[in-house]
Parts: sequence; C-alpha cells; structure tokens
Amino acid sequence: MDDPTPDPQRPTPSVRASDAEREATARALQESYTEGRLTLAEFDERTAAAYGARFRHELIELTHDLPLARRELESALEIHAERAPARRVTGGDGPSTSIALMSGVERRGNWTLPAEHTALALMGGVQIDLRRAALQSHESVIRAFAIMGGIEILVPDDVHVEIDGIGVMGAFAEEVGPWKSDSRPVRQAPPGAPVVRITGLALMGGVEIRRVPRAED
Repeated sequence: MDDPTPDPQRPTPSVRASDAEREATARALQESYTEGRLTLAEFDERTAAAYGARFRHELIELTHDLPLARRELESALEIHAERAPARRVTGGDGPSTSIALMSGVERRGNWTLPAEHTALALMGGVQIDLRRAALQSHESVIRAFAIMGGIEILVPDDVHVEIDGIGVMGAFAEEVGPWKSDSRPVRQAPPGAPVVRITGLALMGGVEIRRVPRAED
C-alpha cells in the first residue's frame, strides 16, 4: 500500500481507468477513424491499447493528436469523477478488530472502517457490512482470518475491492450471482472511488466477499 504521509516532492499517483472510460476512448477512436484521422492499422492498435489500459493517462495519450476526441474523452472523465463517492471518506476513527471466538460479531449500519481492520472468526462468525459505513482512509485493508468459522464481507458497488486471500481446506473468495437480500444490479465502481483490499486466510473455514448494491439514500 502507498505511504499515506503527504510528501510535496512525491509525484501524484496515477488514477486507475474504469471500464466506462475505456469504452469512451474506444468510441472516440472509432469516430476519428470514421472521419479519416486514423488508418485502419492505427485504429486497431489504439483500440487494443485502450481496452488494455490500466490508468487514465494512458487513455488520454491515445487521443493526444486527435483534438476533438481528446476533448470528448476529458469531458467524460470529468463527469465520471464528479460521481466518485468521496463523501464516504471522513477520516474518522473506527474499531480496529472484529473478533468472534465460538460466538458471533456484526459490523453493520452507520460505523467507520479504519485504514486497517482485522477480523477473526475462530469457530464463530463475523459479518462486516460496508453499505452504510464511512471510511477513515481512501485506501483500507481488511485482514480476515477464518479458522473453522466464517466471515462475510459485504462491499457496496461504489467502492473498489481487491481480494488476495488464501484458502486452506476452506474458501477465500468472492461470491457471485444474485443476492437475495437486494435484487438491484451491481454497478461498476466510479473512478476515484475508495479502495478496500481484503487479504487473509481461511483455514477449514470460509471468507466470503460479496459485491452488493450501494445503500439507497
């Protein structure tokens, strides 16, 4: 994780590109090809690069010599940036642990997820519901350890999630498919959305992460 300490000598980190921004770039390239500004080979090469881009600046570079396309893309990026749920990040304090020893713990409703949170379920169960949670930091880490127990983590679709846990005679994975508690579709997290990284271990137990619709205001 990046060092959160401000440093005026440190370059601003690149912003990750979203699927919607890749699609906007591809459409702009298509229009430029139709207008004769790009050859077929250039169009194919740039379109492939657009769909493989990881950061916004890569998308902008693909349209640097196409003034109209670049303006359209930058306008689209500004619109998407306004939708980022910055209000979730409050800088407030929250509980650093959720521990269930042959028992159960729930974190739900209005609460604050700190920059680092550890969840332990030992022959018990933990539920962490982030739908109405505030975040202390733009980037958060949840370390989840399920030992003959279970941990369920609900991540709303206005937050990015990264998962890299390990399952040993157990499962550490994202659950997919319809969620019976809310039939609304799960949307793409907007550009600039906060990031929650979930790591840890499921030993003869389970850590279940589910993307769910954001809470309605």
